[in-house]
Amino acid sequence: MPEQAEDTSTVEPKRAPRTRSQTRRKALSIVGIGIALAAIAFTIHHFVIGARYESTDNAYVQGNVIQITPQVSGTVLAINADDTDFVKAGQTLVRLDPADARIALEQAEAQLAQTVREVRTMYANNSTLKAQVALHEADVTRAQSDVQRAQDDVARRQPLLATGAVGKEEFNHSMSQLAVARSALAAADSAVVAAREKLASNQVMTSGVSVDRHPSVQRAAARVREAYLALRRVDLPAPVDGTVARRSVQLGQRVQAGAPLMSLVPLEQVWVDANFKEPQLRRLRVGQPVSLVADLYGSDIVFHGRVAGLGAGTGSAFALLPAQNATGNWIKVVQRVPVRIELDPKELAAHPLRVGLSTTATVDVREPGGKSLTEAPRPNATHQTSAFENLDAEAAADAAVQRIIAGQFGTQATRAGTPAAVGAAAR
Repeated sequence: MPEQAEDTSTVEPKRAPRTRSQTRRKALSIVGIGIALAAIAFTIHHFVIGARYESTDNAYVQGNVIQITPQVSGTVLAINADDTDFVKAGQTLVRLDPADARIALEQAEAQLAQTVREVRTMYANNSTLKAQVALHEADVTRAQSDVQRAQDDVARRQPLLATGAVGKEEFNHSMSQLAVARSALAAADSAVVAAREKLASNQVMTSGVSVDRHPSVQRAAARVREAYLALRRVDLPAPVDGTVARRSVQLGQRVQAGAPLMSLVPLEQVWVDANFKEPQLRRLRVGQPVSLVADLYGSDIVFHGRVAGLGAGTGSAFALLPAQNATGNWIKVVQRVPVRIELDPKELAAHPLRVGLSTTATVDVREPGGKSLTEAPRPNATHQTSAFENLDAEAAADAAVQRIIAGQFGTQATRAGTPAAVGAAAR
């Protein structure tokens, strides 16, 4: 029995090393197989999926954030929209006090009426100045007669001076009268020249145009039109359809022209700016299809779009404080370039997005698409609005201008504006 026990004790220790070695080999085999499978999976992903798509989660929804700013100064009387409200284009958002603009309009109208009267006086002065020229020319003729008479008197008395028939004092008196006549003639000639110059100057100011087309009248009329538009602009309309955001204006606030009052975001026109790394831009082209997943809806909702364009520079190049790469403490950082992605309007209407939301963009680079740089504007790149076209105000201003001008003529309004009347006044 003791011998059998010893045999058993000698056999059991020999089996333990073989068991640990087998376990180690089995673990190494599993690790090797796992590494091989991972390498195969990475290879398949790289050549089958990675070679087909470029993806980034650095993509955010962007949109037009329209600032609502007044065109004139004034006090806020009414606010017709608040944050999160949807408004239509042309709807009045804010109304300012029109009192100042109305007073300015009345002053402009009065100034126009005064200018028309002044210009009419200028035209009427042509006839007065012509009469003054004729009067001074008659004075010249009369002065010439006086000079001739004085010269004849001196010529008649001068031979008699030597014989003593005429005294020297009488002869000197005749010479004095001749000098006075010549001075009067020179003064009359100067008066004629001055009168003619004044007439010419006045004719320059009036020739070639009617009273209503005179530059001074046109300048005053432009001020009336400007005042009309300022009165119309006390109502701030919405330029486009959109959602109100960041309202900062309050009732009774005195606002200046250009001050931001609120923002308007047309959510049906949003897009996505996807910031791809430099190596990812190699195969990106305009027109390639893009799949997007928004964090708001999750992977259940997939948006589809296309690459609309690639940015002209990296984000750091257009930063407020660009990186100073020429300094000694330079550290290389992989740069990103924004890629604009247009979304499907139907999908966007079914699942609205907000500005600033995070998305994941995946571009299918199998399709060649277009070029990496756009060569022409996009068809839908033009933005315009008709909310600020004050056509009715302009028509009303023109009617008011014509009414004021005609009112200063009375019964002579039609006659004074004719080309014949203008030509007669200018001559």
